[in-house]
Amino acid sequence: MTSSDVNPLVTYGLFLAWAVHDAEELARGPRWLRENLPELRERFPGVPEAVWEAVGRIDEREFAAAVGVMAVIVGAAAVAGARSGGRSAFYQGAVTGFGLHGLVHLAQAAAARDVTPGAATSPLVVIPFSLWARGRLRRAGVLRPVGPGGVVTGLAVAAGATVVAHAVGSRVAASIRGARAGRCGPPRF
Repeated sequence: MTSSDVNPLVTYGLFLAWAVHDAEELARGPRWLRENLPELRERFPGVPEAVWEAVGRIDEREFAAAVGVMAVIVGAAAVAGARSGGRSAFYQGAVTGFGLHGLVHLAQAAAARDVTPGAATSPLVVIPFSLWARGRLRRAGVLRPVGPGGVVTGLAVAAGATVVAHAVGSRVAASIRGARAGRCGPPRF
């Protein structure tokens, strides 16, 4: 298989798989967090209170805005993958990070002893897509190897993208709330 044989489903499929996964998170995320926050605080007393406070402030608008920001990031990675025949380091890193993100969701569900938001689609969509895409890239001869350092980097990039998405989502949601309260103006970043 040559790089021209990388099917667009391998590259653009990243965005499709992400959209299915994040639809689950959108449907369950903020409400699940609100309902389970007291139990999570009790079960994990070592987590700093500032983290619990930040998590408790996330509402549906902020979460949706964060998902929108992440859509731009994942969409850009998929386009980079398509344009490069799957060779893009950004795209391959996103595929790896996406799959690792699925494993994190499963670990969260195990720790919470519950089906947490994202845990249902992780074993059905996220992890299988990531493994399939990496296999297709390997057969095309364009897959970059990922060692332990790459795993750490992939998790760090995925976490960083999530933090950025939520920070922007928070600003956008605050701007919307302000506009509805009669305070107009662009969001301040």
